[in-house]
Amino acid sequence: MKILVYGCIIAALIAVHTTVLSYVSVWDVKPDVGLVAVCFIGLLAGEFEGLIVGLILGWGMSLFSAADLAASMVAKGAVGFLAGLAGRQMAQVTPVVLVSGLVVASALSNGITLWSLKPNEQQDLWWALRTIVVPQACFDAAVGGLCYWLIWSRLNLDRLAEGQEF
Repeated sequence: MKILVYGCIIAALIAVHTTVLSYVSVWDVKPDVGLVAVCFIGLLAGEFEGLIVGLILGWGMSLFSAADLAASMVAKGAVGFLAGLAGRQMAQVTPVVLVSGLVVASALSNGITLWSLKPNEQQDLWWALRTIVVPQACFDAAVGGLCYWLIWSRLNLDRLAEGQEF
């Protein structure tokens, strides 16, 4: 049953990322909903599921974008795994911890993509960091914080993480 649920989540995220998010961009920066979803799956379900969903989602999203296949898979898989480790080791994941983790994860993910594109001059690197990487990291953190707040206000995350019935 989990495989079917994760398959539906992956298909929905790929469809939303390729069609709807181009209309939700701010300064031509789209939120990486895949990264945010993988972070939540890792936090709530654990390291292994975060890693597997991150690898598959990174592969699927890179098929429909200009991102490097290996960089996207590794970045999203690593985020899912590290979010699972953080969710298991921390007693209470607060919104500040989640948002700061998403800023770092998004900045590193976009930095890996930027590094794989190999800009020619140092000025191009600083321009990309200032205009793409930092706004993307802030936008992903804002979307993740909003999603966390919506989930937290509607559901009891402690019960959801433990797998108990509501």
